[in-house]
Amino acid sequence: MESGAEKVAGIRSKERCQRCGKGTLVTDTSTGESFCGKCGFVVTEKAEESGPEWRSFASEGENKSRAGAPSSLAMHDMGLSTVINPVNRDATGKPLAASMKSTIERLRTWDSRSQVHEPEDRNFRQAFNELDRLKDKLAVGDAVVEKAAYIYRKALEKGLVRGRSISALIASALYAACRDTETPRTLKDIGQASNIKRKDIARCYRLLLRELDIKMPVADPIKCIARIASKAGLPEKTKRRATRILHSAEEKKISAGKDPMGLAAAALYVACVHNGDNKTQRDVAGAAGVTEVTIRNRYKGLKAALDL
Repeated sequence: MESGAEKVAGIRSKERCQRCGKGTLVTDTSTGESFCGKCGFVVTEKAEESGPEWRSFASEGENKSRAGAPSSLAMHDMGLSTVINPVNRDATGKPLAASMKSTIERLRTWDSRSQVHEPEDRNFRQAFNELDRLKDKLAVGDAVVEKAAYIYRKALEKGLVRGRSISALIASALYAACRDTETPRTLKDIGQASNIKRKDIARCYRLLLRELDIKMPVADPIKCIARIASKAGLPEKTKRRATRILHSAEEKKISAGKDPMGLAAAALYVACVHNGDNKTQRDVAGAAGVTEVTIRNRYKGLKAALDL
């Protein structure tokens, strides 16, 4: 038999009471109290509400989330700006008077103008619009985008954007973020996505490294294997063999100073030869975005050093 308190509360847990050890703990949803259903001992007086917070008169299509979008460095205002609601109603849902409606409309106009009044804000808006476009074309994650936005903000703070192309600098910041997070994207990929010359992006990238004193990790060719194998349509067995070949190359210190994409492509070609996959050097080179000469040179080096 349940007590009257348990019937009112309705939510019971499997935990036992700390005082009597017989009754189960009951949570009252209206008051937030957690108490024993047997002896009535109150364990906690108020529980925090973790669910969504909305009003009882909210319409069906209204957003009932507790908070808005998270703040982000990849927004010109970091997502912290306010917007005056275009719906001309007060807090109780009643329509505004005609005189107040014109006042609110004027406030709304000045609010939108003030957000991009500073030249720095206009610069950020243009740069981060370009960054958002590159994110979709290159299929990079939010962590890479946040890092790129951080690098660009530091560059603007040091005055590196003055006299240079915003598009080239944000593209170089994205490449630096890819290198820092070990995301396999080459200068050629970013140049094609941004429609900017590879040479211009490389120049801005070297400027960022020099002026911001950024230390980049050494590129890992093993990270490039999955991408090349996916484009070339190679099986998992070939990928695992190529990974083992690159591990052996790193142990013998023959991968230092080599282009990671070319080295990964050569290791995949070696694995294709050993596993009997019907793939030519041209197929692997096209998937990796390197020349056949590069694959031949790296192939010879791997074969001689690892006795393949």
